[in-house]
Amino acid sequence: MDLESVAEELYGLRPDHFTAARDARAAEARKAGDRVLADAVRSLRRPTLAAWVSNLLVRERPDEARSLAALGDGLRRAHHELDGERLRELSRKQHAVVTALARQARQLAADAGQPVGDPVQQEVEATLHAVLADPAAAGEWAAGRLVKPLSAPVGFDAALTDVAPERQRRRGADGREKAPDASPEPERRTGGRPERERRKPERNRERKEQEERGRERERDERAERERERREREERAERERQALREELRRAEEAARAREEERDRAQADEERAREGLREAARRVEEAAAGLEEAERARRTADEGVRAARRRSQEAERAAREARRHARDTAARTGRRGTGA
Repeated sequence: MDLESVAEELYGLRPDHFTAARDARAAEARKAGDRVLADAVRSLRRPTLAAWVSNLLVRERPDEARSLAALGDGLRRAHHELDGERLRELSRKQHAVVTALARQARQLAADAGQPVGDPVQQEVEATLHAVLADPAAAGEWAAGRLVKPLSAPVGFDAALTDVAPERQRRRGADGREKAPDASPEPERRTGGRPERERRKPERNRERKEQEERGRERERDERAERERERREREERAERERQALREELRRAEEAARAREEERDRAQADEERAREGLREAARRVEEAAAGLEEAERARRTADEGVRAARRRSQEAERAAREARRHARDTAARTGRRGTGA
């Protein structure tokens, strides 16, 4: 992406699509790390409606644009050479071509989804007249990137029509051009009025029309600057709102994480307490088990002692019974012998 390709794209868009597309391209450049390109794109001005229509004409009708430029070259050359006949011919053609092209431009705008009215068409016509009058204006228009309509030099059309009488006055009876006299000869009269005097109301009207178009352009530019200011403010407010919303979500997430941390710490403390209780019980159980083991051993020893005593008593009893039998037997024998 470079500035040339971006500008070519943007100035082909309708004015109501220009700003959003420009800001998007600037954001892309900034994201890519090219701050210089981003700033250059951001500085591109949105065209007025009349400027866009003029751009649309040169973009969509390049052949007609070249023809108009050629007509402008011819007009300026005829004016420089004071060729009255050629000037009259080209002047008639000029008005017809400008009117036709302005109507074409208006139709192109409607086809593009942006209908325009008579004031815009008049500004387009003024731009085309400027293209005819000024090679620099012609080059600027041919690039298709106007941001505001152009204006022809004041009095250019009147100068074209005044050339023919001047050329006629500078020719002698033999048809050859002669140098001007030191003192001007009386102006050519038409119907009893000097030519310049007769043309004065028309020149005044053209001058007033150009001044009015200039005031309209100034109003449009002020309105455009105000619209761009509002757009900047609205964009800044949207960004502030987005930042506030992002901050709110971040704070909520932080609180949620803190609550989760607190719950985890509480769970950990409960688990540690449970572990301590289990260890205590294990210790108690171990102590009880040891005591029980001692009791078992004592009982075992008692059982073994009792068994020994029982066995000894059993032996003693058997011995006593045996002794008693023996005694009884001896007693019986004695009695018998007596």
